[in-house]
Amino acid sequence: MSGDRTPSVSARRAKQVRDWVINIALILAIVGAVQWWKARPLVTGTAPPLVGVTLDGQAFDLAALAGRPVLVHFWASWCPVCGLMDGAVAAIAEDHAVVTVAMQSGGPHELRRYMAQTGHAFPVIADPTGEIAGQWGVVGVPATFVVDPWGRIRDAIVGIATQPGLRWRLWRAGPASPEGALEPAASG
Repeated sequence: MSGDRTPSVSARRAKQVRDWVINIALILAIVGAVQWWKARPLVTGTAPPLVGVTLDGQAFDLAALAGRPVLVHFWASWCPVCGLMDGAVAAIAEDHAVVTVAMQSGGPHELRRYMAQTGHAFPVIADPTGEIAGQWGVVGVPATFVVDPWGRIRDAIVGIATQPGLRWRLWRAGPASPEGALEPAASG
């Protein structure tokens, strides 16, 4: 009669599946909590002004990109995790509005040399003192924001993010061109 007490194969599998689901849920909860904790100092709501000159000498004003989502990426040349994201940011810059801010990485001359060495060509504004980063609440890099077509911060991520994840956030933020942008609803 000892066979009556042995769990069936299907009962064991059900327990294994339940244990996996619980473990995955716990891992996701922990990762989400850590991400929330790291992102606490980042600015929320309306995006702060972002005005500067890119490394190629072009004037940049975030407000001029109203009507489409924008990826605003803070990074540093000395940050190895930032380097892992360079390819994703460069690929997104090919078909989305992107501006990056190089925090405490030297001036334009050093950054131009760094960009030439890495082979990337995304738009970069130098922030040698961290002043721009401070206005956005950035205390660690990489930090990435998705600003919607109406100038509101829709997402803020501290740490590494994937190209598909960033593209999804940009898609979720709203229309990709001024022609597709809708006027924000009037608040009542």
